[in-house]
Amino acid sequence: MEIKTHQINNTKIAEIISEKMIINSTQDGLDLLGNIYYQDFDKVILNEENITPEFFDLKTKIAGEILQKFSNYRVRLAIIGDLNKYESKSIKDFIFESNKTKHINFVESLEKALEKLSQ
Repeated sequence: MEIKTHQINNTKIAEIISEKMIINSTQDGLDLLGNIYYQDFDKVILNEENITPEFFDLKTKIAGEILQKFSNYRVRLAIIGDLNKYESKSIKDFIFESNKTKHINFVESLEKALEKLSQ
């Protein structure tokens, strides 16, 4: 896992880069949050392909538990990917509602993620 730093104005954003799955469980999400928080980042970009597909099945509660911790620690998160492949109404509604806030964003590109997190 590599952490690439993006500096926009006075905003420092961590982009997590990995060839492997980073988040397989709630604990993995908490470990990532702790790592990022410890390195003094409060904004993170993560690729959807580095997150277990179970995250996007809301019945597993993985997404809710991880995103609640990010909110509690005031760490903003952008998840990049083609999220149209998730067809359940509940995940589509969840993504729509999350994107209304500035805290958790689901976007299709790195450029959009940087734009959202630098606001």
